[in-house]
Amino acid sequence: MLRRLVAGLAAIVLVVEAAVLVLVHIVLGRTTANQSMSIAGSDPDVMSKATYAMGAGMGAFLVLCAVLAAVTALGDRPPGRFGRVVLISGAVAHGVLGVLCVALVGWAAFAATMLILCLLVLTLTSYAARPARPARTGGIGGGEGDPGGDTPPLPPPPPFGELKPTGQ
Repeated sequence: MLRRLVAGLAAIVLVVEAAVLVLVHIVLGRTTANQSMSIAGSDPDVMSKATYAMGAGMGAFLVLCAVLAAVTALGDRPPGRFGRVVLISGAVAHGVLGVLCVALVGWAAFAATMLILCLLVLTLTSYAARPARPARTGGIGGGEGDPGGDTPPLPPPPPFGELKPTGQ
């Protein structure tokens, strides 16, 4: 129940963040175009269009992360390989943005970015992939505690602190 709540909350927060970032980039692009700002002689029109494109790209990426988190929450299943890669890259991006936020914007923006990072990481770890169980073949064992088949049972693990040779 908690992991569905966290994934759903992450999806909502990511959509809000996407909307805010798109709005900020629209304001920055218009400001650049209206004041004919230029850095090192670059074209102000190109700079404002690049700002719009960057805002649209970041917004689309965050909405994609939000959709993946929402699908994870609604289905209560871990995301697939593509979904994991996208959510991990979103978490890494928020880590980098957090460092930039604390240096350029302030501690409140850093805290908001780290909150989103924590939601993404908690979503990923709470829906961690579980190892596959061996298939039951119905061979010679096949009892309740026996995985079945012709494979012998695994030896017990060595006691704590005992060294085990690595190559034989």
